[in-house]
Amino acid sequence: MTTHTEERAAELRAALADTLEADGRLTDPAWRKAFETVPRQAFVPEFWILADAERRLVSAAHPDWLDLVYTDDALATQMTDGVATSSSTAPGLMASMLQALEVADGHRVLEVATGTGYNSALLSERLGSGQVVTVEVDPALARLAESRLRHCGYSPLVVAGDGRDGYPGRAPYDRLIATCAFSTIPTSWLEQVRPAGLIVCPLGWGTVSLVVGYDGRAEGRFLPGGSYFMAARDSGTTGTPAHPGRPSATSGRLTAVDPAVVAEDDAFRFVLSLITPDTAFAFERGDNGTVTALELWAVDGAWARCEGGAVRQAGPRPLWDAVEAAHALYVENDRPSRERFGVTVTVQAQRIWLDAPCCPVPRAPVVI
Repeated sequence: MTTHTEERAAELRAALADTLEADGRLTDPAWRKAFETVPRQAFVPEFWILADAERRLVSAAHPDWLDLVYTDDALATQMTDGVATSSSTAPGLMASMLQALEVADGHRVLEVATGTGYNSALLSERLGSGQVVTVEVDPALARLAESRLRHCGYSPLVVAGDGRDGYPGRAPYDRLIATCAFSTIPTSWLEQVRPAGLIVCPLGWGTVSLVVGYDGRAEGRFLPGGSYFMAARDSGTTGTPAHPGRPSATSGRLTAVDPAVVAEDDAFRFVLSLITPDTAFAFERGDNGTVTALELWAVDGAWARCEGGAVRQAGPRPLWDAVEAAHALYVENDRPSRERFGVTVTVQAQRIWLDAPCCPVPRAPVVI
């Protein structure tokens, strides 16, 4: 017997699919059917939203819960030490990435970062559960996702483990999709995805689509849209660089890079994510909402603060120098969009390039 909630959820799924199709993010009828069929609410019975500058937990008892579930928004579903460490990706971004996989009937897919299990369910609906393997670093999340998947009638292989290692037990795969952010593509994936197979993975603040070659390398370009995922992490950690505090810094010097550019120019922030990977930042705003200061810190302890046209730096490397280098590259190349960038990955190295593989983009060094 169909309940009122299930009927309402079906209506909301169809409406969301209509919106994604109208926006050009859901063009494949097979994927539209999957989005209309899989009940997202089964995978996000509660989540956090940002309300009045504070995080608020929303559960199925909340009157707007179902409407919020079927918005095109990411929903934070796990908090660790005040930091979101798992979420359900915004459906529009999921649709773009799933379509970029270019799956066909019979394809075997490895998913890295099971999270809530919703993306696994979409893959299982499209290809059949037996064609899907999904790996989750957090054992508790893996168990919960598997339970919810089975409750909805899906039975992909759910593995508690480090997705950076892939899952060789079912290799080779025709496709691999990751739903957490990486700064480098794990080389184990090159060995587990068959030649001519595809890897779709968030890299920095973009998503790259790579074709695995017969020579063992993988190469491809970034997709046009933005991509904002939590970083790949070890179990029990947040994946976010620890803030070093306010370390003793070199005396201030002037800089021509306005902190507001980093705050408001999404295309530049993408370039910055490629040149200075594994870096976090925070902004301060004045009463009128304009950005007045920017603070950055990296996984190796490098730190920089820009305020009032002056910058201070500390740590093992000059982090703001990398920001200035990224901005110079951005301006000199006519503010390039994401799809002008590409990546070549071999077992030995990863190289990011602009326009063509012969034009590498330099990365700032990371000192560990």
